[in-house]
Amino acid sequence: MFGLKQFFKELLKDDTKKVEQKVAVEALRNAFTNRYLNFKTLLSTNNKVLELITDMEQAFSGSRIFGMSFIRANCTAISVNIYKIISCLNKIANDKYKELPRILEGILPKIDRQLQQKKLETWGELVLTLESIDKTMADHVGAKMANLGEVKNAVGLPVPEGFVITSAAYERFMKYADLQDEINRRIQFLEPADIARLHETSSDIQNLIVTARCPPELEDAIIKAYTDLMEKAGHDLHVSMRSSALGEDTRDASFAGQYRSVLNVSRENLILSYKEILASKYSVPAVSYRLNKGFRDEDIIMCVGCMAMVDAGAGGVMYSADPGNIRHECIIINAACGLGKSVVNGSMALDLFVLSKEDPKIILKKEISLKRQQLVSGSSEGILLVDVAGEQANNPAITVEQAALLGEFALCLEKHFGAPQDIEWAFEPDGSVSILQSRPLMVLGKELTGMKNIPESKVDLPVILTGGVTASPGVASGPAFVVETTVDMLQFPSGAVLVTKNPLPQWAALLNNAIGVVTDRGGVTGHMAAVAREFNVPALFGTSTATEHVQNGDLITVDATGGTVYAGRAEALLEKEAEKTSLMKGSPVHNTLENVLKYIAPLNLTDPDASDFTPEGCRTLHDIIRFAHEMSLRELFEFKKDASFPEHLARRLVIDVPMQWWVVDLGGGCKEGMKGDTIGLEDITSGPMLTLWEGITAIPWKGPPPIDTKGFFSVMYGATMDRSLVPGMRSRYADRNYFMISGNFCHLSSRFGFHFSTVEAFFGEKVTENYICFNFNGGGADNVRRERRAKLIKLILEKFDFWVQIKSDTVFARLERQEVPFLKERLKVLGHLVMHTRQLDMVMSNSGRVNNYLEKILKELSSFVDVSR
Repeated sequence: MFGLKQFFKELLKDDTKKVEQKVAVEALRNAFTNRYLNFKTLLSTNNKVLELITDMEQAFSGSRIFGMSFIRANCTAISVNIYKIISCLNKIANDKYKELPRILEGILPKIDRQLQQKKLETWGELVLTLESIDKTMADHVGAKMANLGEVKNAVGLPVPEGFVITSAAYERFMKYADLQDEINRRIQFLEPADIARLHETSSDIQNLIVTARCPPELEDAIIKAYTDLMEKAGHDLHVSMRSSALGEDTRDASFAGQYRSVLNVSRENLILSYKEILASKYSVPAVSYRLNKGFRDEDIIMCVGCMAMVDAGAGGVMYSADPGNIRHECIIINAACGLGKSVVNGSMALDLFVLSKEDPKIILKKEISLKRQQLVSGSSEGILLVDVAGEQANNPAITVEQAALLGEFALCLEKHFGAPQDIEWAFEPDGSVSILQSRPLMVLGKELTGMKNIPESKVDLPVILTGGVTASPGVASGPAFVVETTVDMLQFPSGAVLVTKNPLPQWAALLNNAIGVVTDRGGVTGHMAAVAREFNVPALFGTSTATEHVQNGDLITVDATGGTVYAGRAEALLEKEAEKTSLMKGSPVHNTLENVLKYIAPLNLTDPDASDFTPEGCRTLHDIIRFAHEMSLRELFEFKKDASFPEHLARRLVIDVPMQWWVVDLGGGCKEGMKGDTIGLEDITSGPMLTLWEGITAIPWKGPPPIDTKGFFSVMYGATMDRSLVPGMRSRYADRNYFMISGNFCHLSSRFGFHFSTVEAFFGEKVTENYICFNFNGGGADNVRRERRAKLIKLILEKFDFWVQIKSDTVFARLERQEVPFLKERLKVLGHLVMHTRQLDMVMSNSGRVNNYLEKILKELSSFVDVSR
């Protein structure tokens, strides 16, 4: 009896022990699975942050257009995701790195200070007379009126009497109406390519400003300045009111035609016109221009110049140099009958005078147009479009003597300001002349005026039209899109050639999307011509018949330099075009991104074994994610240092492949009842891992490719310049490759030398849940060779239906929502690439090698991958 009792007691004891062991192992597995899930989240978040950082770096060094919203959004996304990375690390390490949030919170305020809106200080009077202004006062009255004050008071040339409503007045108005916060809310996520949203937001903001009440003290100051001006003139008068924003009319940013001018304004409409000009800061062209040129909204403060209205018999614009060739010794004058507004907006036929700089009395070129209409001042207010009477339509707008006088003025202004000038002028009927504007002229270094004989390129395409004037040199090809109305503007497609009758300033908002411009009318001195040159968009103006001969959707090539439009794509011309440079370099937004990146992008923690590889050693956000990634690997895989993770949960794969492969079963990835610290391939039940392994081993790797001398030195140079590639500074896990598996899941993290890749796959019952992700980067060669290798991988993956993105030498790829058989064939492709593209960066000496290896690898893949699925 005693023996039987003891037997059952021992049996119960054994069962209890087995149950306890089973519970303990299951607890350990659950704990490990939770740690791995946090590690998986950390890895994916780490990749996301690196993509964001790369995106910011590429924006800084590339030609893309971005605004403050791009910088703020990326900074926010990076900081949020780094908090997530730190949280995952501490869950893996049982709150071992509690100091990391404090380190992060020490860096983020430095970034915030760069993002804060730094308002320009405004000071002084609300209104100043033109007599009291010179070029040193641009921060108070804007560059346009500061220059005019200089022309009047320092140079001594005739300028109409007037006054300026200052930057202090603008600040007073915006604060009184409590507008700025509401405006900031509406504009913070605007993008220049979204024309429809630009229109909607622009209309709303302009309405807010125009309907706002003007501060009584500002209204009184404006009316008093007008009354003083009228008393000085000795008679009733109207004024012209022109924008003079801070940042406008500078060497790098003309803002030509982007803001409103109101001509022939009476006393009754002074305040309304003032508000309309303030509101024009948010016109569609102005907002688009600022976004494209990298100006922050807070840096643009609108001043307004008010000058006695000139009842012009002729007006126009002149350049004191050829903007296409500064060494071309000439002065260019465009003239029109009536007000010069028709010259700057390109709506009328213009006369052209090209004068010698050595002697402005010498006319090098003269073209007199038929002038059927002109703009004149209305008898009560505003301006009118009237017909030009009789023979006057064929007469020059100005005389030869008047042209010579303008030429003398141009030379005088260029000498005084020390640079070529863009000058607006007007002649009254009695022959007296006034200077209405003088600003720096943007010089391109390319021919605009056609004064030199340039051999024509041989183009074997039908010619649609020839003639016109080169408003902005260059060649562009794409589908034509004719714009006549605002509705057309909203439908304008990116990458099209803008074709229109008149180069109106409002069409400048399309220059971010347009690759070229062709117009019926207009000249080189118009507002849109100036903006096209700033944006480096080829523009051919004044062709007379472009809208008659070009239809929507026609594929055309615009040779603005040669004055020809071809049917089709002229490859011979396009090959000669230089790549466009960024419009934003040196702008406030670009500078802000540069300053922000100093606290985000640099990587100082390169050696995991160095004494400063600590939380306190993190000086940038990149340092934090590098530290967190390395520590997560240590915490997850250094089993001997953590008693709660016994080694039997990670087993070495015993296989005839000369590398270390380790397997962590998260549940259902291996046969049940496994014991020991090794595992064979026959013990694996994870479908994705077996499929991936099939691709890895289908064709044995024969070692690195033969390397040439240049490739050898490229590798040596790359290893020397990049401290992270020095073997002693790599992670101690560089020689291990880990499979994390379950029955339908596989995550491979592999490091081969300087190369790092991850493959992750999930094959479930629902097609919508299935996916494959792939990440590959690194290499020992220089950047150019590594980038060529990345291009090779991209070309291969795209042939197998992957979505692929390259950022520098890093390849991101994914394929999702597909049937399992289809995904299995693609997973084999990744297995092959993981093995057979390593060290290929060393031999990527030219694009020809890319093509050679593309053919080779595709041939290899075709031997074991069913591409028909």
